[in-house]
Amino acid sequence: MIKTYLRKKQFEALAKKLKRGPRFIQALIGPRQTGKTTLVLQLKKNWKGSAIYKTADAPGAENRNWIVEINDAAVKIAKETKKETLLIIDEIQKIPGWSNTLKYVYDKNEREQVRVRIIILGSSSLLMQRGLTESLAGRFEINRHSHWSFKECREFFKFTLNDYIYYGGYPGAAKIRKNEKRWQIYIKDAIIETVIAKDVLLMNPVTKPALLRQAFALCLHHPAEIFSYQKMLGQLQDAGNTTTIAFYLRLMANAFFLVPLDKFSGSRIKQKSSSPKILSLDNSIINVVNNRTFKESFRDLPYKGRLFENAVGSRLYWLAQEEGWELFYWRERNFEVDYVLSKGRRIIAVEVKSGYPGKAHVSFDVFAKRYKNAEKVVVSLKKGESLTDIKYLEAEQFFLNPEKIFS
Repeated sequence: MIKTYLRKKQFEALAKKLKRGPRFIQALIGPRQTGKTTLVLQLKKNWKGSAIYKTADAPGAENRNWIVEINDAAVKIAKETKKETLLIIDEIQKIPGWSNTLKYVYDKNEREQVRVRIIILGSSSLLMQRGLTESLAGRFEINRHSHWSFKECREFFKFTLNDYIYYGGYPGAAKIRKNEKRWQIYIKDAIIETVIAKDVLLMNPVTKPALLRQAFALCLHHPAEIFSYQKMLGQLQDAGNTTTIAFYLRLMANAFFLVPLDKFSGSRIKQKSSSPKILSLDNSIINVVNNRTFKESFRDLPYKGRLFENAVGSRLYWLAQEEGWELFYWRERNFEVDYVLSKGRRIIAVEVKSGYPGKAHVSFDVFAKRYKNAEKVVVSLKKGESLTDIKYLEAEQFFLNPEKIFS
């Protein structure tokens, strides 16, 4: 029997929503190849009542009537058993007009007060997100399904921290990491090329696909770096203008590849007009695009530092998404804070150190003068002792429990 891993946090959060409260459509959104289908099948197995799993990949699922038919089957079971029935629809984005049809069946179920709970998911999160916002406003909840955390990779794949910093959090790739060449080919073909071809180029108005690929590769040569759009234009062929590049980066963000972080400022307008800090959402993508082996990555200390800073940033990004925070960077003249978390009046400044942390960076002091209520945290590969106003987290401590950043 093939051993499967239960992503307990995601499983329990979704199960809780399904047990009580409004019967909102539960939409699973996240990167390809991170175990979304496995998770819903585990939910199906543990469901107390009847549960139906259907995929739009199956024969006969070519049109929107299929959605009506499988919903009718779930409604029939719910009425007969008088119990909550779970309906899981996978790859729903492959059905033309799926969002309008799902709106119709959901509204009908609500009017008739039938006991059917619906989960939807698909391999193309871009199409999923578009369909949800176009037709299903007020009828759904998003469940974000991130790349695997260090804790999960350590428990299931016996990762060391260096393994995680290099290989990242794609579980399918982690299984074959001992053969590094095979691992790199898998990431390139099954992840990078599949997402760019199927999720980005096929489904969006990209007039210059070669430019999009160039911009993607260029950004991944500068992970965890502030990289202005003007500098990007100077290094790209047939680049057009900054608006085009910014649009392409947003597409990559929607595909869960990389995120252009805004500069933290009291002004929303200034934040949006700033140079972005490039954050890859998984380190495996960085290493494959840069064609770096495991040994090369850790021998090159500046590159290792960028990988570490990026890995911290990607975990902070997913944490911010889950907890309702926003993630930024901050820079003023020569002073820089690697990451800034903001929610309401609370501000957390985060410095990432790949060497010995030593004393707090002077940038903290400058930032604290601008934002007097800011909390200060250092995440370091080396051990450091917390000072009165600065909290130190060792790398492994942070990656095992990123929520410590808030406590």
